[in-house]
Parts: sequence; C-alpha cells; structure tokens
Amino acid sequence: MLTKELLSYILDIGELMLVNGAEVNRVEDSISRICKAYDAKRVDVFTITSSIVVSIQLKSGNTLTQTRRILSYSTDLDKLDRLNNLSYYVCKHTPEAEYIRNEIEKIRIRRKYGAVVQYLVYGMIAGTFTIFYGGDVNDAAVSAAIGMILKLAITFIQRVDKNVFFVNILCSFVVGMLGFLLVRMGIGHSFEMIAIGNIMLLIPGLALTNSIRDIISGDTIAGLLRLCEAILVALSISFGFGLVSVFIGGMFK
Repeated sequence: MLTKELLSYILDIGELMLVNGAEVNRVEDSISRICKAYDAKRVDVFTITSSIVVSIQLKSGNTLTQTRRILSYSTDLDKLDRLNNLSYYVCKHTPEAEYIRNEIEKIRIRRKYGAVVQYLVYGMIAGTFTIFYGGDVNDAAVSAAIGMILKLAITFIQRVDKNVFFVNILCSFVVGMLGFLLVRMGIGHSFEMIAIGNIMLLIPGLALTNSIRDIISGDTIAGLLRLCEAILVALSISFGFGLVSVFIGGMFK
C-alpha cells in the first residue's frame, strides 16, 4: 500500500530521471505506473522542467500529494538506464520502501567516469568536430587542447556559481580568447574551425531534442519551457563569443 515514505521514494526516481536527461513523458509515465502498481486508484502527475507534483487518490479514499523542486540538471544516460530498470522492477515486484531507497542510493552515488577520461573525451570531441567542419590537423590539435581546458573551466566555475547561463558565458569567452591567441601565435590556422569544435561541447542538444519530444507527446508547457531554456543557453554561448569579438576589437584597433 502507498505511504508518504513510499511516495517520496517514487518521487526520487522521477526526480533523478528528469535531472539525468529523461523527457517529461517518461518521468510522468514511470511515476504513474509505479503508483498504480501499489494499488493507487487515481494518479495525477504534473511535471515541468523545474518541478514535479504528484497527487494520488487511494482506494481508501485518502489523498496523498507531494511536490519536488528541480534546481539543476546534468546528463547521465547510465543512471537513466538504471532508473528505468528500477522502475520496471518496482512495477513488477512491488518491493518494500526500504529496498527502493537502497537502490536509489546505489544509483545516486554510482561513480562516473574518472577525471582523466572526461578530459580526454572533451578533447577528442572538440578535435573531431573541428576536423568534421573543415579544420586541419593543427586546428584539431589546438581545439582538443582547448576542449580539455574547457572541461577544467566548467568544473572550476561550477564550484563558484552553478547558474548555467553564467557558466556558458564565461566558458565561451575563455574558449574564444584561447582560440584567438593560439591562432595569433601561429599554432592554429583557423579560429572559426577551432571555435566551432568547442562550441559543440556547450550546445544543449539533449535539452533541445527533449523539448521537441515533449511537445510532440502533448506536454506542450514543459516542452516550451525546455525549448526556451535551450535557446537561452545557446544565446549565452553566443554572448560569450561576442564578448571575445568586442575584446579583440578593442585590443587591435
């Protein structure tokens, strides 16, 4: 039978799904299915990018309502896959609340890739996109080095301020200035190719994709909110590179 404690753990599953890259429809469907597996008579779930609200009518006639505020996002498809598997298991076997709590904790603290791997992947992606868009080997090498510095900048800035727009503006500025200076020194050849390789690391592709999926699936409000957020992030990236142009123009008048 559903209790306040069990509902809280179900909300934890939904919250972690949303935070780690799930679309709204998946979150609402998972919460609804789990609640109905525990004999809820009616389940109403409302999810947007910053909040989850669940109201449940029990067969006894009582109503349980809980809400969860979402403050930040990341992308971890491994955690999302494990959360999906957990939700399927819970729907099928309806275990005790303690079991769900333990499984959620295991997923929450699951170790990500090591720092070295993350830096190398950032560099590889930046260099690959630079080649893809027409840069040469020198540009790719410079782009890869800047990509690793970008990862360092993101990690450092997020410790000071987790605001995604502030982080993207500063990181875009750092990437742009490094690219310009290295091209100016003759190490790289094309500032545009180096810049585009690193811009691709910042583009909110998953958020944009999920916003379209949310709109198509009928979650128009959530989809539009996520779309607006993705557009604002893209604008903040543009603003950061725009500051580089202004700064360079002032230096070399």
